[in-house]
Amino acid sequence: MIRRRLPWALLAVLVLAQICYPLTDGPLRARLTVATVGLGYLLSVGHALLSRGPRTAAALVAVATGGGFAVEAVGVATGVPFGSYDYSGELGPKVAGVPLIIPLAWTWMAWPAWLAAVRLSTAPGGPPAAPPAPGPAAGRLALRRIALAATGLATWDLFLDPQMVAEGYWRWRDVGWALPGLPGVPVSNYLGWLLFAVLLMSALPALAGPAATTTDGRDTPMFALYLWTYASSVLAHAVFLGLPASALWGAAGMGVTAVPLAAALLRAHRAGGPPRPWRPQPSGVDATA
Repeated sequence: MIRRRLPWALLAVLVLAQICYPLTDGPLRARLTVATVGLGYLLSVGHALLSRGPRTAAALVAVATGGGFAVEAVGVATGVPFGSYDYSGELGPKVAGVPLIIPLAWTWMAWPAWLAAVRLSTAPGGPPAAPPAPGPAAGRLALRRIALAATGLATWDLFLDPQMVAEGYWRWRDVGWALPGLPGVPVSNYLGWLLFAVLLMSALPALAGPAATTTDGRDTPMFALYLWTYASSVLAHAVFLGLPASALWGAAGMGVTAVPLAAALLRAHRAGGPPRPWRPQPSGVDATA
């Protein structure tokens, strides 16, 4: 029972915190930002643990949290791969110039982005009778998942960075080339996010094991998290935060993953529910039957 209810309870608290965000300002808004990231981290890592077990949760923490901190520390020190930037002191304690909540944010969105990619790479009529044998088909499936997951994570930054720069939580020393309407964030930052997201999503399934390559009804809270993040970000930027350009860029970019995901979930609902995961059987009987 707790495996089903806890993710939904954490998601409800997270949604409430995000609704409160545009209603606050100053130090209270900064504290709410930190609390929201912490809730998101607990939600994603907790879901990975409850639904997939310790190996998958540990892989998520190692790759997204550990890797996220490492790339941010390198970025602050060298300007690679995001451009030359600095964090303010408003987001809590720092290590190597990086607020500790930053790699937690990577982790928060990496897990639902990965599961969305797994869901979207599932055949429309349900999961395959068996995982593809090693070879070209399996390789194409893996590359498709990595591309979908990396895109799903990296495009979140089209919302995140303009919002955080507007709040003064970090800034670039030299912006250079920027997207139209987003003058405070260099294009190199988005490319850096995409590069790291590809590396992250390549490593995650290898470390997490087969449990991370199927999806079923247990993952509905993560799909809800991803779609809520998308829809609420578009609304908040367009209406409450005065950031119409990032609302448009984010709607287009993150929509590449969010819109097909919403459509796939709607089709599954109309067809009678989400597909069950395939599990190998000693007798050769298909577990989805």
